[in-house]
Amino acid sequence: MPPMDDELSLHTLKPAQPRKARKRVGRGLAAGQGRYSGRGIKGQKSRSGSHTMRAGFEGGQMPIYMRLGKQRGPYSKDAMPIGPHRTQTVPVNLRDLERVFDDGADVSLEALIEKGLIKNTKIDVKILGQGELTKKLSVTAHAFSASAREKIEKAGGSVTALKEPVEKKKRRSKKAKAAEAAPEEPAAEAEAEPAATEPEAADTGEGEE
Repeated sequence: MPPMDDELSLHTLKPAQPRKARKRVGRGLAAGQGRYSGRGIKGQKSRSGSHTMRAGFEGGQMPIYMRLGKQRGPYSKDAMPIGPHRTQTVPVNLRDLERVFDDGADVSLEALIEKGLIKNTKIDVKILGQGELTKKLSVTAHAFSASAREKIEKAGGSVTALKEPVEKKKRRSKKAKAAEAAPEEPAAEAEAEPAATEPEAADTGEGEE
């Protein structure tokens, strides 16, 4: 047999990285890591799991996200979504309808799911007017923005709203409220007309002897 290379001999094999023996703690004072095993005396950091704290944990004190003031409105999970950054509708823009639907297509909720524009019908769908629409589409959704409705009808399509739009009440200014609450000024007194005098009895000559 040809002689084997010394680099491949069993007595020359070495690991790719040098091995480092683990620190054996709790083996007596002479070992250097006895008694408290390098964790100090009692306390939070001497316990297991003390170095894997969740985000926002402040050592047991009231965390800052709970100390700050809350916004208005209910915050239970059943009341979600809430706040100005969340919405009760799923937006679909006209540019998406232009991209995935053919001219003359019937755009229903099921068609939107099939095309992948929405996931399900658990949340209402609102059609928004971002983008241009050149195809004649019959669109059915829960709500439409004013620009989307105008563009769809301008392209020759039709709009079917599953929910009636809710009219927003206009806020009245403080001056208007104060004017309504103030008592009405008395109307100017009409000029008194002179009382009509009763006509004198006509001299008929009756009763004269």
